[in-house]
Amino acid sequence: MLFMITLSERAVVELKTLIEQEAKDAALRVWVAGGGCSGLSYGMALDDNAPEEGDSVFEQDGIKLFVDPLSLGYMEGATVDYVEEALGGGFKIENPNASSSCGCGSSFSAEGGGGGCGCGGGGCGCGGH
Repeated sequence: MLFMITLSERAVVELKTLIEQEAKDAALRVWVAGGGCSGLSYGMALDDNAPEEGDSVFEQDGIKLFVDPLSLGYMEGATVDYVEEALGGGFKIENPNASSSCGCGSSFSAEGGGGGCGCGGGGCGCGGH
């Protein structure tokens, strides 16, 4: 089966742990919203509701992902990963559709989209993606 959005092995392990801790049958909802230092930003949350009308639903290693149609257009082929950094760990999206992204990893711009980088006091910088 072809996955439009995939999970890294590490993300699967971390998500299973989170879902167990929440003690509910939840999916990972992933979306793109306007804003962020590069023009678009990612959002992720556990969602224990049924998918909304029009959502794409992917399942990998027992983890369901819900993605709305607009977000899927920006994220096709992306991978959700879990990374450990000096200040702790977190989920990060590796997106082949991003033409640039901020160092914070939660903001990006798409080909043809406006927006520069910079984030100000938060310390985000631009990095080609």
